[in-house]
Amino acid sequence: MQVLVRDNNVDQALRVLKKKMQREGVFREMKARRSYEKPSERRTREKAEAIRRARKAARKQAQREGLLPAPKRAERPNRPARPAQAQ
Repeated sequence: MQVLVRDNNVDQALRVLKKKMQREGVFREMKARRSYEKPSERRTREKAEAIRRARKAARKQAQREGLLPAPKRAERPNRPARPAQAQ
């Protein structure tokens, strides 16, 4: 995983890195590996995750086909324009 640091802005690069790690599931994996998970518990968890993914996919498909209403999108407040960078 790679993150570019622009204008020596390490704080922003760290935020981007954390977001990428969150999306990839790295934090969830680290938490799971802190303690031993019995094989039966692992199978149960993986089966529940598969069911959750299948339900989500079915819900998305039903929304695309118009059988379910699409979720309402939250409106984001207007943000001020970014100032022009001096060169």
